[in-house]
Amino acid sequence: MTGAGGPRAVLIGTMGAGKTTVGRLLAERLGVGFADTDELIEAQHGKTVQDIFVEDGEATFRALERAAVARALDESDGVLSLGGGAVLDPSTQALLAAHRVVFLRVGLADAVKRVGLGSGRPLLLGNVRARVKQLLDERAPVYAGLARITVDTDGREPAEIAAEIVTALQGDPA
Repeated sequence: MTGAGGPRAVLIGTMGAGKTTVGRLLAERLGVGFADTDELIEAQHGKTVQDIFVEDGEATFRALERAAVARALDESDGVLSLGGGAVLDPSTQALLAAHRVVFLRVGLADAVKRVGLGSGRPLLLGNVRARVKQLLDERAPVYAGLARITVDTDGREPAEIAAEIVTALQGDPA
């Protein structure tokens, strides 16, 4: 990835919003590369996000995430998907102000259905539905505040969502 004015779009939203799935489709439609910060962290550190959380702690993961997001925002010229909690960091929020941020908004029922009850997501230990609701309630205002474009994903196919984002990006000057 080489920077050419930054990513064409930065996708944010909670787990289950479809950031990775929609992001890959969006990148394909735009003819650019795709990067997911969780995948970048896993590749660089040789272990899963879940293992980093368990073995090294959330604080360590968040520091790795902050660095990965900053690097990806600088180097990517395609579509970039951020982990759900990445936007909680004030320095990341400041960096995102200069980018075309797309909030993929998802409701509780669709988020739980997409994430599943047996997923290996470190923040979903215990009651999955209650935890997803808590994350949605805590993070939705942050996502909405950072977004230049908001797209509702409930009950929609990823290709339809990607098409809506392409249209919105065409109407949003870089």
